[in-house]
Amino acid sequence: MDDRLRHLFDLAEDARGFMPPDEGRALHHHALDVAVDGPFLEVGSYCGKSAVYLGAAAESRGRLLFALDHHRGSEENQPGWEWHEPDLVDPTTGNIDTLPHFRRTIGEAGLEETVVALVGDSPRVAEAWSTPLSLLFIDGGHGAEPAHRDYEGWVPRLAVGGTLLIHDVFPDPVDGGRPPYEIWCRAVGSGAFDEVDAVGSLRVLRRTAEGT
Repeated sequence: MDDRLRHLFDLAEDARGFMPPDEGRALHHHALDVAVDGPFLEVGSYCGKSAVYLGAAAESRGRLLFALDHHRGSEENQPGWEWHEPDLVDPTTGNIDTLPHFRRTIGEAGLEETVVALVGDSPRVAEAWSTPLSLLFIDGGHGAEPAHRDYEGWVPRLAVGGTLLIHDVFPDPVDGGRPPYEIWCRAVGSGAFDEVDAVGSLRVLRRTAEGT
């Protein structure tokens, strides 16, 4: 591992977020391995942890990573929920705002020419998107509606031969919420994907045909 990659991994592991290092390094590994042309896109960037892992691979491959998030926090990040972090609340608006933290992380990583922040609502951006993706990472809202809307909006934009990664897939409901597992089941059950790898709660699939 060269010094730059070691620095990026260290920075990613220190960044705020909920991804263990083995899952982050698996993200990077499979992003390096993409088999088709096209940009990468992640749904759900939070403070930039996953964007550093994916951005490091995008930089190596000469690709762009589009990092999509409304930066107002998912359901589980809101006040009164388990994963709320009070210091992410903008005191002026009273709303969560993770965008400054994301920008700081990407700046510290030196990835501003590789990682393009898309700030907006995932389904609305998906409706306007036309460029085939070589990699799609779904790690947005984990409620039933946002998770399934992310799947329905973005999976059709993934090229055949492209890589689909889904985070927080827990087959046992005791371990975590169901929607990421449900969309993984949709992908596997569609007949359009082969499962390539599983690391912790991260699932990696390769698109083999059209269909969702």
